[in-house]
Amino acid sequence: MYNLPLLQNAGDLVGKRVLLRLDVNLPIVGGVIRDDFRLRQSLKTLEFLKTRGARIIILAHTDSKETDSLKLVAERLAEFMPLEFVPSLIDLPDKISNLKSGGILFLENIRRNREEVANDETFARHLASLGDVYVNDAFSVSQRSHVSITGIPKFLPKFAGLLLAEEVSHLSRAFNPPKPFVFVLAGANKRLSTHASASETKFPLVHKFLKTADTVFVGGALANDLLKARGCEIGLSKHSESDFGFSDIIQSPKLLLPIDVVVENPENAGKKILKDVKEVLPEDSIFDSGPRTVALLADKFSKAKFVLWNGTFGAYEQGFTEGTEAVAEAVVASGAESIVGGGDTLACISKLNLLDKFSFVSTGGGAMLEFLANETLPGIAVLEEK
Repeated sequence: MYNLPLLQNAGDLVGKRVLLRLDVNLPIVGGVIRDDFRLRQSLKTLEFLKTRGARIIILAHTDSKETDSLKLVAERLAEFMPLEFVPSLIDLPDKISNLKSGGILFLENIRRNREEVANDETFARHLASLGDVYVNDAFSVSQRSHVSITGIPKFLPKFAGLLLAEEVSHLSRAFNPPKPFVFVLAGANKRLSTHASASETKFPLVHKFLKTADTVFVGGALANDLLKARGCEIGLSKHSESDFGFSDIIQSPKLLLPIDVVVENPENAGKKILKDVKEVLPEDSIFDSGPRTVALLADKFSKAKFVLWNGTFGAYEQGFTEGTEAVAEAVVASGAESIVGGGDTLACISKLNLLDKFSFVSTGGGAMLEFLANETLPGIAVLEEK
């Protein structure tokens, strides 16, 4: 289905300057890296390049609210292998000239350069002139048409890194999956998130997978839209003001929605109240799915051969964790082939020490969703161009 040029087929790399795009955009809270899953997933490509004698120049970004520097991330990577952090692009050419085979340079946040996001061709040519080979191992940002994703590969021999190739191979299983197939889509339940944009991204996926999956469960704040369309009271819960074909979705016999929910209301601020979905009051706000919903899903998982899951069931960062954690454990217990992705979802799975219990854990959140919707990404398509 895909004609990706694989890094394993790159030939002799000894002494070659390899521009390696990684996604090591790690969550940083209080000056501390909260989770380094993405970084650890990149190690196999780095090890491959080192053993082949390449001279490696890492291009990466951070969009942390705490810092626009990758220095902390570089220090974490240095715990796994020797490297030199390069604080400025101006210093990079001299550093490359002194770089030995198997050595690594880690360049400061590429997005500090405005030309990166603008996908400026002159900037792309300049960066390409610093390398002999380009490798994309940053699946989780490959939906971006930025210089380091789609610009540089137009001017250099280009290859898919080991992680990116794995992502494409595993996620594309969803296009012709083993049956029964259960698709679980949730998320967009943070109190301050933009629900409309999440709905615009995710509801087309609901339409798509209602045609191919045996069961489609919609949870998190996305479920509020469909519960409302069914005539249920959702109170003050987050929902979309737009209609993304809800009438077609709610008529499908394949659709599952929460049957019990965890709510808060002004009279009991900070107190979690479990209710049947039919008992929600106008002053309630829904923040998680309840245990009967999880049990319903667990029954579906137990009969499934393939489970695809993206997104948390509750406002995870605000402490509504029970639904997501219970679902994670139910997926693992089912023994079905399982693929999972989404930032907070991964944080939950990592906290439960279940990362290695899933068949595949995607580093992508939005990229995973866009790949499932469009069956490619700009960063993948440019690698396939002749």
